[in-house]
Amino acid sequence: MELRDYVRVLRRNWLLITACSLVGVLIGAAISLALRPTYTAETKLFVALDNSGSVQDLQQGNSFTQARVLSYVETVTTPLVLQPVIDNLDLDVSPSALADNVTATADINTVIITISANDNSPVQAAAIAQATADSLVESVEVLETPTDGGNSPVKLSVITPSAAPSEPSAPNTRLFVALGLLIGLASGAIASVLRTTLDTRVRGESDLRRVSDAPLLGGISFDSDATKKPLLTQAASQSPRAESFRQIRTNMQFAHVSHSAKAVLITSSLPGEGKSTTAVNLAIAIAQSGQSVALVDADLRRPRVDEYLGLERNAGLTTALIGRADLEDLLQPWGKDELYVLTSGQIPPNPSELLGSAAMKKLITQLEENFDSVIIDAPPLLPVTDAAVLAQQVGGVVLVVGSSKVRLPDLEKSLKNLEMVDADLLGVVMNLLPAKGPDAYSYSYYSYTSSQDSHLSPDDDGSQPKITASASRESFDEILGLQTKQNSRRTSR
Repeated sequence: MELRDYVRVLRRNWLLITACSLVGVLIGAAISLALRPTYTAETKLFVALDNSGSVQDLQQGNSFTQARVLSYVETVTTPLVLQPVIDNLDLDVSPSALADNVTATADINTVIITISANDNSPVQAAAIAQATADSLVESVEVLETPTDGGNSPVKLSVITPSAAPSEPSAPNTRLFVALGLLIGLASGAIASVLRTTLDTRVRGESDLRRVSDAPLLGGISFDSDATKKPLLTQAASQSPRAESFRQIRTNMQFAHVSHSAKAVLITSSLPGEGKSTTAVNLAIAIAQSGQSVALVDADLRRPRVDEYLGLERNAGLTTALIGRADLEDLLQPWGKDELYVLTSGQIPPNPSELLGSAAMKKLITQLEENFDSVIIDAPPLLPVTDAAVLAQQVGGVVLVVGSSKVRLPDLEKSLKNLEMVDADLLGVVMNLLPAKGPDAYSYSYYSYTSSQDSHLSPDDDGSQPKITASASRESFDEILGLQTKQNSRRTSR
């Protein structure tokens, strides 16, 4: 995986990473609150040598004192010092247990000893630190007293008495929360990589490229309104959904430009990926460009075209294939453009045989002779063989891939099925893509400043009108020859 792949993984799983981070913060805070607070009190002592001689004697005494300081530091945690502390404070601990909560340190090149005491009570911590300092003073005086009598040459003095601390020294809540955040982020990142590695669902173009190099004709974002209003004519002409189908129409025409056959098969790997709505809206988009279009519902197992367009289904494709009626009598016009629909007809017991018959081949040829474009909605590839049979009789195949609806092994199997029958795959249409995020399929298009019927809009200052994007698009369609009317063909129908 490259760096951009890891970035895509993190963007795709940002909710998981955020959740893991929050859980880590909460766990860190909970642990910090669950631990009993510990308070630390300090006492500082100054070590001096009772010497009033010459300067040289004072320097020698100072070196002697600094050497002794380290020994006094080690003496603090011995029973000689700690047992009197236990007796004076009536503590129920042993000298070795108390030694775990008492520490003594001395800075280099100084004669200052710092004694620290830890306890769950701030007052008790201050009492232990002070008692330990007093006990050390007495112990040193005893240890340094000459055996032949006299006073100790070393004197320890308390220069900073202990005081009860106002805040606990442990646990460090900020540290626990920071560690919890870091651990949560790391856990979320690792979980995201594992999830992406183990998840075989096709979510976007990056997943598609793992199994196929087929051209991506376009992407259609998920629209909650599309379930109630699936048709292109029900959406605003300037909406991203409408622009998506126009882009797919243009890209498909470029992909199909070298083919003499006009029939294009629309299929998918599994049900529920949106192939029927894609076929219907693509036919509408092509008809809106000025071409004559025949839309054929060849899904003889679960036909849906008649439901979307509100047409009669009982007489249609199967009626023509068995010779009960002429094809021209079965084509139903729809909309104000030259769009004619051949519904499925009654569902037969042998769909595969009908779709692979010579009558079907003849029907497709007849439609190609009378229409500029033929769009065929076929069943999914994996559940049945109908689409693979039809793919051999058309000029090209468009595979609809529903985001998060199909897995990589299923998509790969569908592509192999098309390859086995030597089908010409024009490209792939990604459907149900998220509107935002790393898997979103976006493109730039101009905003429409004029009404739908006007292609020119005058400036505010009355100067020369500007050509809007709507005019530019239609001019492009005219260059491609897409606006040519087929009046002569329609007169014969």
